Amino acid sequence: MSVVAAESFWGSIASQLGGDRVRVRSVVSNPAADPHDYEPTPADARAFAGAQVAVVNGAGYDPWAPRLLAANPARGRAVVNVGELAGVRAGGNPHLWYSPANVERAIAAITTAYSRLDPRHATYYVSLGRRYASQGLRSYRSLIADIRRRFAGTPVGASESIFSPLARAIGLRLLTPQRLLDAISEGTDPTAADKSTADRQIASHAISVWVYNRQNATPDVRRLTDAARRDGVPIVTITETPVPASASFQAWQTLQLEALRAALERATRR
Repeated sequence: MSVVAAESFWGSIASQLGGDRVRVRSVVSNPAADPHDYEPTPADARAFAGAQVAVVNGAGYDPWAPRLLAANPARGRAVVNVGELAGVRAGGNPHLWYSPANVERAIAAITTAYSRLDPRHATYYVSLGRRYASQGLRSYRSLIADIRRRFAGTPVGASESIFSPLARAIGLRLLTPQRLLDAISEGTDPTAADKSTADRQIASHAISVWVYNRQNATPDVRRLTDAARRDGVPIVTITETPVPASASFQAWQTLQLEALRAALERATRR
């Protein structure tokens, strides 16, 4: 079965859920590429045209993907749009893969799509889905539960809204002004008042940990991160796409969660 994923984090999951019955091509897999501004190639268009299953993030994150699908309609093609599954439209927070609940929704939808298009092997896909949930995501789920149990309510700061879904799932109190989080994510300038608030939160240790996306290190983000380092606030680095590019979704996320837990442990020992 031919599968195309707009982003490699969804492609990793789609590949593991299909096993040797699927061939998955991820369009955006370079950590240096920005899915918001990605310009699809003719090869990308051919991949979408020939796909029996397409997995897209949606929510305005990859607007080129629905356009490619519309330009290359195919009877019977299954489209998994995670934004639609999550009820998040353009203008909402599009970083859906940082929400454990949305990851679960995507897994269920992809498994259903495979089973519908290849009903003779439906049992195989269901089995892989269960195995992925119980084994593949075991460390990922365990870390989320452990951090929530031990550190729920801990105040933290972040460079942008990519961290918001995970902070909410874990129960951390994200104190950085929402307008600053959104501005950095959307590529606009934060207000002076919001930058001043973030500065004060770091300097006064109102936040226990600072989380920043190193793939979007604007001058404001670099300045705030340098301030956190100088003032002794533990720093956690996250990325928008898997690093290295070949990493599975769960390996990438587990490493980041381990780093977050370690930073929270250091902060609460102060």
